[in-house]
Amino acid sequence: QIRLSESGGGSVQAGGSLTLSCTVSGSIASINAMAWYRQTPGRQRELVAEATNYGTTNYDDSVKGRFTISRDNAKNAAYLQMNSLKPEDTATYYCYADKIAVLGTPHTIDSWGRGTLVTVSS
Repeated sequence: QIRLSESGGGSVQAGGSLTLSCTVSGSIASINAMAWYRQTPGRQRELVAEATNYGTTNYDDSVKGRFTISRDNAKNAAYLQMNSLKPEDTATYYCYADKIAVLGTPHTIDSWGRGTLVTVSS
């Protein structure tokens, strides 16, 4: 059974930092890409940052230079270091794992975490 769990959300003042962690557990051969999305009430979920298995990263323009995504493939984990946080970064952040190759099967699955709330006060 594949399970994705997130941690690291919380409340911080503007200008502060937080680090989000995401771990995928189960019988995993590989994960194509891992990403962080965020969502606020009434709005669509939006991509914040993604990191592929090949080491490439992609960021939304609003977080470039402030957020850094990293992966630890040995641990099937991804992290989002968030610096210089702004009130507009307040959202529920979701981890997403793309094309998880499951050991012993020819299939891949995609998985979302349940989300972790980040609140930035001014």
